[in-house]
Amino acid sequence: MKHIALLSDSHGNLDSVAIKHLQDVDEIWHAGDLGGIEVLDQLENITKTRAVFGNIDDHKVRNATPQIQIFETEGLKVVMTHIGGYPGRYYKGIGPILTKEKPKLFISGHSHILKVIPDNTKKLIHMNPGAIGKHGFHKVRTLIKFEIDAGEIKNLRVIELGARGVL
Repeated sequence: MKHIALLSDSHGNLDSVAIKHLQDVDEIWHAGDLGGIEVLDQLENITKTRAVFGNIDDHKVRNATPQIQIFETEGLKVVMTHIGGYPGRYYKGIGPILTKEKPKLFISGHSHILKVIPDNTKKLIHMNPGAIGKHGFHKVRTLIKFEIDAGEIKNLRVIELGARGVL
């Protein structure tokens, strides 16, 4: 079993409120818009980190992270990217990747809107953890925590970090 923290859109902000919620996980997954290589370094100092770059990330982040991560852990196949869309409205090029790879979990960020949605057509769960950063139109900073056990997602929790303007 693995304990996962899923976050996105830090936009250069990784404060003590967020870090507190990352201490008890086996892996941190960041769905893009880290906002600086320093954020990736901070995450990697906490625990194993998987990340993708987002549209605001500079060349340092882009050199350190891929645009799309495809991996399997604990029997769960995952596809993660920053701009991915949602079931029925996937971003250009994502649908064919999901059809080919057949993940059970598809992760994207970008929208700053937390969503967990089943895609019954592609037989997967889509997750967008919202945003942990202070920049954007979201009102509340969020992340998602869950466990993976024998290929199944369990004990999914939404963590609210407070209002966007409160750091």
